[in-house]
Amino acid sequence: MSGPLQSALHDKIVDALAPAVLEIDNESSRHSGNNPESHFKVTLVAEAFEGKSLVQRHRAINALAKDELDAGLHALSIHAYTPAQWQTRGGVIPESPPCRGGSKAG
Repeated sequence: MSGPLQSALHDKIVDALAPAVLEIDNESSRHSGNNPESHFKVTLVAEAFEGKSLVQRHRAINALAKDELDAGLHALSIHAYTPAQWQTRGGVIPESPPCRGGSKAG
């Protein structure tokens, strides 16, 4: 179940980029702290990324997430692909590394 930050982030990305693929994973439980919406991994595929550098893609997502970042979102892992890049990857979402700063996991 998604919370208000995750829902807002989802809606903003869909409205702005019309992604072919969008996965927003709440990874907050893997990190220390009491905020249930502090860490997200966003994987998206959008034609809007054609001709854009990785930095430009990340800046676009961070700009969309400004309100959520201001409201307590601490970390946003972004994996942004063009449709061709996604096809080359075989549609595989990258694994997140373990938290190095207070992980609750093993």
